[in-house]
Amino acid sequence: MTLADMLNISLMQGFAGLSLFSVLLLMGLGLALIFGQMGVINMAHGEFMTIGAYTVYLFSTVVETSLPALMGSYFPLAILAAFCLAFGAGWLAEWALIRHLYQRPLDTLLATWGLSLAMQQSFRSFIGPKEVSPTLPGWLMGSWAPAPGLDIPINGLFVLGLTALVTALLLLALYRSRWGLRVRATVSNRAMANATGIDTQRTDRLTFAIGCGIAGMAGAAFTTIGSTGPTSGSLYIVDAFLVVTFGGAASLLGTVVSAFGIAQAQSISEFFLTGSMAKVLTLSLIVGILMLRPQGLFASKVRR
Repeated sequence: MTLADMLNISLMQGFAGLSLFSVLLLMGLGLALIFGQMGVINMAHGEFMTIGAYTVYLFSTVVETSLPALMGSYFPLAILAAFCLAFGAGWLAEWALIRHLYQRPLDTLLATWGLSLAMQQSFRSFIGPKEVSPTLPGWLMGSWAPAPGLDIPINGLFVLGLTALVTALLLLALYRSRWGLRVRATVSNRAMANATGIDTQRTDRLTFAIGCGIAGMAGAAFTTIGSTGPTSGSLYIVDAFLVVTFGGAASLLGTVVSAFGIAQAQSISEFFLTGSMAKVLTLSLIVGILMLRPQGLFASKVRR
C-alpha cells in the first residue's frame, strides 16, 4: 500500500468520524439545553431522536407510494417535520411530566427512563419491531471524488452542512434573541428572573421542547447513515451524555469540541481495533481526562 493510499484511507476514515460527529453534536446540543441549561436528566432524549428518524421514514413511504414526483424534494420538508413533531412531543412531555420534577434530578432520571421505555414500546406497537430505512432522494446518493482514490459520501456532506446550520442558528438564538436572553437569565438566577417579569415556567417548557426538536433533527440526519428501530435512539443516549459532560454541562462550545473529539477518536481507533475495543479506549480516555478536570473541558463561569 502506497503512502497516497494510506493518506486517502485516513481522510475517508476521518470523514466517517465527521458523520458520527454530526449526529453526536445534534444530540448533544439538544441535551446541552435540557441538561446543561435546565438541570434535567432526560433519559428519553434518544427516543425524541427516534421520532425524527421515523418521521423521515414515514414521509419517504407516503411520497414513494402516493407522490413519486416529490421524491427529489421531500427530504428537507421531512427534516422540518421531524423538528416539529419532536418539538411537540417534548412540549407535551414537559407539561405532563417534567414540570413537576424540577430541582429533583434523580426523579427526572427515573421518570424520563420510564418515558423512554413507554416510547420504545409505542414504536414497536404502531410502526413495528424491525429496523427500517427511508428511500433517500437521488441527490443524496453517490460520492464526491476531490482526488483519485478519495471518495467522500454526499450524504455525509449534507449532514455536516445541516449540523453547521443548526449549530449556528442555536448560538444566534441563545445570544441574539429574547428567548435566549430569558434562558440565560433563568439559568443565572431564577428568582430574580421571575421578579423582572420573565415567565420562567414557559421559558423552561419552550427550552425543553427546542432541545427535543433538535434531537428530532439528529434522527432525521441519522437516517442518511443508518437504519432506524425502536431502540436506535437509546444507543446514542450514553454518547450524548458523554459529549455534554466531557465538554462542560453548560457550555455549547464545549459540546462542539467534545463531540468532535469523541467522534474522531472512536472512528480512527475503529480502523485499527475492533468496535468494542475502540469504544473502551475512547471511554477510558474520557474518564481519565474527567478525573483530572471533573468540570469538563469548558467550565461555565459563575459569579459568586
